[in-house]
Formats: sequence, C-alpha cells, structure tokens
Amino acid sequence: MKALFTAAFAASALLAAGAMAQDGPTMKRIAETKTVTIGHRDASVPLSYIGQDGKAQGYSIDICLKIAEAAKEELKLDKLDIKFVSLTPQTRIPLLTAGTVDIICESSTHTLGRSRQISFLNTTFLTGSKLLVRKNSGIKRIEDMNGKILVAVLGTTNEKAAQVEVDKKGVKLKGDIVKVKDHTQAMLNLEQNRADAYVSDDVVLYGLASASKNPAEWEVVGPYFSYDPYGMMIARNNDDWRLVGNRAITKLIESGEMVAIYKKWFEPGPTKINLPLSDRLRENFQIIALPE
Repeated sequence: MKALFTAAFAASALLAAGAMAQDGPTMKRIAETKTVTIGHRDASVPLSYIGQDGKAQGYSIDICLKIAEAAKEELKLDKLDIKFVSLTPQTRIPLLTAGTVDIICESSTHTLGRSRQISFLNTTFLTGSKLLVRKNSGIKRIEDMNGKILVAVLGTTNEKAAQVEVDKKGVKLKGDIVKVKDHTQAMLNLEQNRADAYVSDDVVLYGLASASKNPAEWEVVGPYFSYDPYGMMIARNNDDWRLVGNRAITKLIESGEMVAIYKKWFEPGPTKINLPLSDRLRENFQIIALPE
C-alpha cells in the first residue's frame, strides 16, 4: 500500500508539474494588466500597417484582435485594453522575448531558426519570395539581375533566400545585396533608382505597389524561389496563450469569418489589392481547424 501511495503521489506531482509548465507569463500579465500588447509593422500592406487614420490595421491585426477577445473571455475579464507597439524585423524578437509585446501580428515567416527563440501560432497565410521592379526594367526573374542592384530587408527570410538563389544560379549582381531596415527604405531605394529590384514576399510587394505614388509603374515578377508560411509570434513556454490563440483561429475558420477577413483585405477594397484566396491557403485552413 505504501508503494502504491508513493507511486500515486509521484504521478500526481508529475501531472501538477506538467500543468504548471503549461501556464506561461503572458496570460498572467494580460490578467493582471487587463491589456494585450500587439506588435505590428508600419508598412506591411495589407497584413499589418498604419492606415490613414494613424492606427494599426490589416489582415493580421484583425485576426489578433479576435485572439485578444478570446483571451478576455478565457480570463473572464470585465474589460481588456489593446495597446499597439511598432516594430521592425530587427526589433520584433527582442521585444517579444523581453515581454514588451504579447503577440506579433504582421508578416512573420515561421522558420525553424526563429522557433529556437520564440513560438508561432498556426499558419494563417502562405506566400513566397518574388521581385518588385519597374514594368520597363526588363527584369522577369532573378536570373535577369546580372549587373543590377537588389535590395532586401535585413534579417528577413527573403534576404537569405535571395542570396541562396543568386549563388545557385550564378547571378552576378552589381555589388552585394543592399540591406535596409524596413519596407519603406526598400521602396525608397527603388523609387530613387538606387536599386533595380526589391525582394520580399509577393503579398508585401503587391501592397507596396498599390500604396505607391504611381501603382501602374510597378509589377511583381518571377516564380517563387522560397515559400513562406506566416504565423503570429508569441514568447516560448506559453502553452496556455498559444492554445487561446489557436482556438480563436479555429473558430474564425469554422465560422467562415476567416475567409471574410481575407476578402476584406485581399480583394479590391481598402488596399486595392486583388489576390483571391488560393486553394493552397484554403486547404491550410481546413488542416489547422482542429476539432475540440
């Protein structure tokens, strides 16, 4: 009997320890402050950007606001404030690991390398690397970049994918890839003829072109040379927060609201982008809508 009691006690202790390990600091912080802090980008149209009213908006923002509502319900809070913090590819992970933001809602590609530092919620968008060029540039794919200048945002998957593709195809760029801090600087390089092409996810490039002074001047070209699944970033060791987020995403999919949010931002509307929902992304939604 003593042995049985000891074994049972040990098992209970292990279960309790496992339950404790699932509870991370993020949900505790949200409960105490009654605030969810969302990290966002200023110019990742139409996923996460500053609108004409000066407020953060976009496809990723709408999804994260639903996740915040789910946290309020889970914690049974009487109110929940939303705070927005602007970030860049260079600052987003440090801000997340420091606890400055609770969730990053923008155009973050889920990679194994990043997963060593932070966690991702389930994939909510699929895209890949292409080039933004002037229509009269003669550039149709990365192989056409010989003797030309390519710009990329420092620290992005696109920068790394472009370098791999340049090396693999033997493309002789004019100097090294020019690295800038954000989309705005990259677009400025193009507009001022300091670069011939900008490499990024095609959805971001469509957004930048549509928001430019002369959208008809630009085109997105080339086959994909990398595939990028987007997900919301959260700090590691926050299983309870991740469950709230993934459950909210599942409910959006099952109710049809996820498709409505997609159409709001990717069919002709606020951003003038016409990017119909792909079969690949629709199948992704079906896969990640896990049963209760």
